[in-house]
Amino acid sequence: MAVKTLTIDDRLVSADEAQSVLEAARDAGIGIPTLCHLEGVSELGACRLCLVEVAGSPKLQPACVTNVAEGMVVSTSSARLREYRRMIVELLFAERNHVCAVCVANGHCELQNLAIEVGMDHVRYEYAFPVCAVDITHPRFGLDHNRCVLCARCVRVCDEVEGVHTWDVAGRGASARVITDLNQPWGSASSCTACGKCMMACPTGAIFRRGATVAEMEHEAARIAAIVAARGERW
Repeated sequence: MAVKTLTIDDRLVSADEAQSVLEAARDAGIGIPTLCHLEGVSELGACRLCLVEVAGSPKLQPACVTNVAEGMVVSTSSARLREYRRMIVELLFAERNHVCAVCVANGHCELQNLAIEVGMDHVRYEYAFPVCAVDITHPRFGLDHNRCVLCARCVRVCDEVEGVHTWDVAGRGASARVITDLNQPWGSASSCTACGKCMMACPTGAIFRRGATVAEMEHEAARIAAIVAARGERW
């Protein structure tokens, strides 16, 4: 595989031609914030937190789905990008009902960590306060739409790793929701194997283990990549 040389934040970086800018940056020890990215499954480019500036392009590019190219010059942390990322995180908080103080994932939440990373100490936008349901029809797990950020990590891990595609996304814009088995209650989803991979992958407290209390949930997103790697080695 051919090797490409590019510049990321004034550093020369070498990467395989099939790699994304996000992969090349992380291999070089350069951090780029993400939320929908999950090692072991396909990229979606939904959260837009990994936007970077590429010299010669008038548009910001999502690093997770932008392939490296020879001579590419990339900036990952300009003032413009920092402002965009803060705005995205603020909009995520304003769109749903994220109350960290009573969340099962408080202290173990990727969205919460991102808010700290981008310096978000308040939200400048009007809260939408949508009416969002909580589905606890499944005997082992629950789904709280108030805390969902529509990263679709649950959808991809269920489809690509577990192979049953119980999860999907229905609706558009602010009305979009993750659903199970064509919008059946999760407890009625006959395709669900109750494997818990969706819960491992979820970055917030949206998918939780029933009985979990405040700050008790610790997600295990890294286990997804470990499962995929182990399968590859076995096969």
